[in-house]
Amino acid sequence: MAMNLRLSDSETEALRRKAEQEGRSMQDVAKTAIAEYVTDRPARLREAIERVRTEDRELLDRLGQ
Repeated sequence: MAMNLRLSDSETEALRRKAEQEGRSMQDVAKTAIAEYVTDRPARLREAIERVRTEDRELLDRLGQ
């Protein structure tokens, strides 16, 4: 399926730099990023929640009082 993706100038430049660093096409880098995002989201969400729970434990305890 063909798709157009509209990016800001800064997003395009970041994608271009990443593709250049990795010696890959911008399309390949974008497709890989999308694939990783949609397949790893639940794990990343659990990790983020645990990181907040650990790093902000004192604050969360105070808020819970």
